Order: sequence, then structure tokens, then C-alpha cells
Amino acid sequence: MSLRPDSGSVPDQPGSYQFKDQAGRIIYVGKAKSLRNRLNSYFQDKRNLHSRTVQMLAAAESVEWIEVPTEVDALMLEYSLIQRHQPRFNVRLRDDKSYPFLAITMKDEWPRAMVMRGKRKRGNRYFGPFGHAYAIRETLDLLLRTFPIRTCSDNKMTEHQRLGRPCLLFHIEQCAGPCVGEITGDDYRDLVGDLTRFLEGDTEEVLRDLNNKMGAASSSMEFELAARYRDRLSSVKKAIEKRQIAGTRNEDFDVIGVHDDELEASVQVFFVRKGRVMGQRGSIVDKVEDFTQPDLIARIIEDVYHDENPIGMPKNVFVPSLPEKAELYEEWLTGQRGSRVEIRVPQRGDKRALHETATKNARESFARHRLKRGTDHNSRSKALEELQRHLALPNAPLRIECYDMSHLQGTAYVGSMVVLEDALPRKSEYRRFKIRDVEGNDDFAAMEEVLSRRFRNYLDERDLPSSEITKFSYPPQLLVVDGGKGQLGVAVRVLESMGLEEEIPVVALAKQFEEVFIPGRSQPIELPRGSEALYLLQRIRDESHRFAIAYHRKLRDKRMTRSVLDEIPGLGDMRKKRLIKEFGGVRKVQQASLSDLLALTWLPNKVAAAVHERTQGQA
Repeated sequence: MSLRPDSGSVPDQPGSYQFKDQAGRIIYVGKAKSLRNRLNSYFQDKRNLHSRTVQMLAAAESVEWIEVPTEVDALMLEYSLIQRHQPRFNVRLRDDKSYPFLAITMKDEWPRAMVMRGKRKRGNRYFGPFGHAYAIRETLDLLLRTFPIRTCSDNKMTEHQRLGRPCLLFHIEQCAGPCVGEITGDDYRDLVGDLTRFLEGDTEEVLRDLNNKMGAASSSMEFELAARYRDRLSSVKKAIEKRQIAGTRNEDFDVIGVHDDELEASVQVFFVRKGRVMGQRGSIVDKVEDFTQPDLIARIIEDVYHDENPIGMPKNVFVPSLPEKAELYEEWLTGQRGSRVEIRVPQRGDKRALHETATKNARESFARHRLKRGTDHNSRSKALEELQRHLALPNAPLRIECYDMSHLQGTAYVGSMVVLEDALPRKSEYRRFKIRDVEGNDDFAAMEEVLSRRFRNYLDERDLPSSEITKFSYPPQLLVVDGGKGQLGVAVRVLESMGLEEEIPVVALAKQFEEVFIPGRSQPIELPRGSEALYLLQRIRDESHRFAIAYHRKLRDKRMTRSVLDEIPGLGDMRKKRLIKEFGGVRKVQQASLSDLLALTWLPNKVAAAVHERTQGQA
């Protein structure tokens, strides 16, 4: 049965479409302004489609669609279906940790302030998220002196109602004592309302009210009451100071920072209300779809703002790049807020600085996520087992070596070798190669030289006694080269020339689509997106690239700082520095006469003569 529906049966209207597999499970959900045009785009020459799209179509058995009135409705429907069915070919956002919120249980007779994580419950007011639970408790400790609402559990409140006496928090003035009737219901609701306004960022009214009450108490000669208001005012000011100032007093905006690679992305969102950072949220994105950064930003906006925002919708959303059809998302957010919302890229000033901070947070969160995943023993074991299975290796590759080349327009050509043992970096066995025999820009020849030198050393040393074994004496159980079929062919040729093709398995990892090529197969092996095996190969490839780049920069910087005094026999670094200091620069040394150089008692005459001969020849 053909997957492609009759063109006339597909409406030329906005909607959401769903691809299903043989078992009827939804494997991909999309949205479109025109369902007919969008679905037709899937059924073209497969060579024009992305490899992951081809993979999705191969797994699909049927396609269905739901027609809706507008593009905004299609956007909302698509998100709802993705959340409900979790299709395996759609991008997935997951919180990189469970961020805590400050929640006010508004439905309770006597609302309670508490720290909450996980899924939000209907009827509660949420503020945050905060980076740490202790940040909420510190803020609450300061605010409860001014807004003394209860923090105890329902069971504890019931117990004190039965006993007829309040708990310690009442005696230290951090609870108004609703359990024993020390405050009326109306007054308690006013307290809760004042606290929620303060947490929403409306601090000026609270400060003004406390100032007025303190002044009135002082005028009435009630100095103890005035002192209490003074202490409450001090606590509120401290709580305000704890919040980072990010804009002018009346600005409400959110800032989205992103750091990503081909497989995953880290997202950090800063929520700014009344000019202060009120909370943040972090997520990790699995890139199971092929999309650009604008597509990624669109998915993030859908995820962040689809549910009710705990601290209200912003007036502006600042992003690293605008999503496609930004006006569609602005229309949707405007409907959520009830007034105009703009999506913008910050260009300068405080907004740009805060966006850079959010991006830095995303980058650091990404590094922590990768480090945690890379050092987890179970993940490492799973990665090695998956590599053995997918690549049909005789054993799990406990030692993996990866090679990469780096150069600048054919100059300062270098190669790198990095080693993973038990899926962990073995930095003591990393090696750098300065290319000797390759002229111009020829990555294949450079790769051939590096691999030949490495495995020639292995053949020379593998039969040595154990006491003379060096780092090159251990063969890899998997050889990885950075590149595609061309680099793989070079590696195979080198191994065959040395009779090692049966002993050492080799693969190539192409960066564009993270495709794995193996000898004897024209089509790449596509390791499952998000698999530990693909992550491990990507990590060692990136590490080899970093190591090669670092060495290339070192050689380039060294070449750019060379002078006429380099490589003169007998003139080492210390003597060279002293000579330059004595004369006041390299040019002054070049202008010095032989007698001036011989007059230096600390410089041997033979070296002085060599310096004079070199400098006069290159003056």
C-alpha cells in the first residue's frame, strides 16, 4: 500500500499531520499552513530529503491529518499531540533537573507557602523556578516577617487547632496564627494578596505601605510597633536585593539562551518581571529531527509558553535568532497575554548582556550534562556494547583511537591522536603529529602519513619485551577517523599495506549528518539518535578535533613570533631574552657591532660572533 495520499484528498488548509507506523503508533507530528503542500513535499526524490526524514518515511505505514481554522490553532494542536504521544521522530525537551518553585496554595481556606517540584497543580500560584531550594527558603525567611502566612502542613495545622495553641513560628512572628484564630480570614487573604503582588515584582507599593505604617506607629508613640515595621521593612529590602536587576522598573521580558551541537542542545530561560530576574528554567533538547536554530527556537517557545507561565506572560521574548514565521508565534503569545508580545534578538545594552549570561549558563549546563553522562559507568558500558553490536565488532572496543587533521590553507599541518580506554579519555596517551611530507592542502595525504607513522611504530614495538613497551605498543580495538568515505579509504589502505586490516577495525564519522561509514559498505550505518554509542563516537571525534586545533594554534603562534635570533647555536631562550633586554629590542641587536657583542662578559665570544653573522646577514 502506498503511503502517499491522493493529492485531491488532502485539504489546502492549516492543520496538523501525523505519520503512523505499522502498529498504529504516531511516530511524527507536524504542522502546516497548507496540509496539501506540506505533505506533498515529503513524497519527492529521496536524494533531496534529509536522511532522518527518509528514515521516518521508511518506518511510516500511513499518514493522517487534522484540519483547523488557523495556523495558530495548528501550532497548538501540534504541541498537544507531541506531548500526548511523544513521537520518536519529534524533538524532545526535558528539564535537565527538577527546578523548585515557590507555591502558594490559593484553594486552601488558609493558603500556605511551600517549596514544590515537578508537575504544577491547578489552583496553586507558582513563582520561580529558582536555581536551588535553599534560595526559596532564604527568600521565605525574609518575607514571612512581613507577610506571616503559614508554611506548615495541613496535618500540623489541624493538630494545633485541636491543641488550641500555636507553634513556634507564631511566637517568632513568622506566622499570623490562623490555627488559633489570631487573624481573621479577610485579613489573612489580604496578607496572601500582598505577598503574591510582591513576588510578582510589585515591590514599590509594599515598601510604601510599610513606610507609612512605621511612620503612623511612631507618630502615635507606639515605638515597639514602629520597630517591628522597621524590621519588616529591612527584611523586604534584603529580599529585593537578592534579585538580580536586569532592566528598568516596569519591564517584563524573558531571555532564552541556547548552546547546542548536532545531537543535543541546552536551553536556559531567564524570567524578568518588573526589571528583576524572578526565576530561571533549564532544559536539554534531544535533536531527533533535522532542524536549524530558528526551528529549535520555535520548539523552545512552544514548550515554555504552552502551559500557563507561573509568573505571567512577558511583553518581550529575547532569543538568539528569530524563528521562522515569527509573526505566527507573536500572534499566539499575544493571545496568551492579552496584549502585544514581540520576539526579538537583543543587539546591545543590558538585554544583550543578560542574553550572553543566559547563553553562558546554557553552555555550562551542557558541559555538566555531557560530563555526567560521560563519567557514568552504566552509560559507558552501554555505549561500548552498542558499538560492538551496531558495528559487528568481535569484542567491545575497550581502547578507541581517533585521528583528525588541522591546517591553515595548507600551512602548519598537524594531526592528532586521542585515546579512550573504557570510554574515558586517556590523556597521557594523546599524541600530536607535525606533518612532514605533505605540501599544500591534502587531508588524505596528511591522514595517510599520520596513520602510517603510528602503525609503523606499533609494528616495530609490538614484539619488544614487556620492560620496553611504549605507548604505541597497544593497538586500538576500534580506529575512528574524522571524515567520510575518503578518509575511511585512506585508513583501510594504510592498514592493508601493513597487514593489520583483520586485526584493527576502522570506521569514519562524518560530521554533517553524524553518519558512520565502515569498509565494504556503500551506505552509512545510522546509529540511533540519542544512543550512547553515537554520543561516544561524537565525543571522541570532538576531542580529537579540539586537540588538533590546539596544536595547530600553538605552532602558528610560534611561527608568528619567530625572530632573526631564533636557532642560533649557543643562544638559548634565557640568553636571547637577556640579549634583547641589554640592547632594548631585536632591531637594536641587529644594529649592534661585533665589538658591542663581544663586550658582553656573559655572552661567549663564539656565540657573539654567530649572532653578529646572523643579524648582519638578515639586517
